[in-house]
Amino acid sequence: MAPGKRSRRPRLSREEYVNGVLRGDRTVLAQAITLIESLRPEDSPMAQEILEACLPHTGNSIRVGITGVPGVGKSTFIEALGTHLTKERGEKTAVLAVDPSSQVSGGSILGDKTRMEGLANDPLAFIRPSASGGSLGGVARRTRETLLLCEAAGYQNVLVETVGVGQSETVVRAMVDFFLLLMLPGAGDELQGMKRGIMELTDLIAINKADGDDRIKAQVARREYENALHLLPASPTGWSPRVVTCSAQAREGISEVWTIVLEHNLWLRQHGLLEAVRREQVRRWMDEMIRNELLRRFRSHPLVRERWPDIEREVVEGRLSSFRAVEQLLDSYYKAK
Repeated sequence: MAPGKRSRRPRLSREEYVNGVLRGDRTVLAQAITLIESLRPEDSPMAQEILEACLPHTGNSIRVGITGVPGVGKSTFIEALGTHLTKERGEKTAVLAVDPSSQVSGGSILGDKTRMEGLANDPLAFIRPSASGGSLGGVARRTRETLLLCEAAGYQNVLVETVGVGQSETVVRAMVDFFLLLMLPGAGDELQGMKRGIMELTDLIAINKADGDDRIKAQVARREYENALHLLPASPTGWSPRVVTCSAQAREGISEVWTIVLEHNLWLRQHGLLEAVRREQVRRWMDEMIRNELLRRFRSHPLVRERWPDIEREVVEGRLSSFRAVEQLLDSYYKAK
């Protein structure tokens, strides 16, 4: 082997991947997720076989999506919550932390294991940072599949951290049972500028950094958010969203947050809604996958790829309507079939 050249780790067999995931081997789980996330076409068949073999062992976790405004302290909050779950409750917890990819280079920082150093070293925790790749909602393209693998590996709680408020957070809502919005003390402009859609997705608003001089501000913000929630339509599940204050830094109010998550989970189960919600999520995800795959095949078609730049240029220069452009590209696609 040439000096300085690293040999590629030999790929495991399908059975080795599946058995490793099912026995909770974190190294094999990480390797299986890497395979699932791979953009290489030759990796897809094996990835799908592994996922399908693990499917019967999924669905037993509590899935929580966590988002918040920039600077709200999501990583500190998630580490505090994850530590509460592993240390105080003795429950295996996975954190799927999505890093924002650069729109120019496609790179990302992937620094969550550094920012959650304590949790990363916890044997009951598994942290998987993944680049969002520009996906809507700040969720990596294979986050759903990663979540399922973590469930198959025996993780009782799966926390999905998103890039933050401002993107299509409905993508997050469509894969979790519980949606948590983190906010800062002093609602004011934040409340005015917050999109109504985000509020309607929320099961709990937690006002973080409610410590020191900000305690009073946090209580004022709590009342304002509670009043705002009363103006929104009722949740489809009948659950009434809550508002609490907490301090991830001081580890205050974290157990209360999880108590509400458990109350919500019990509510869904008692009303026969959890299975229905998850079935609808799977259906919507399948629809989205179909749309993505059709678009991929359309854009990669040789004749479409050849004509696309010229037609796009005509649209940009105002010489062709978007409607007519779509017609021409579709005609090219179907005529070549």
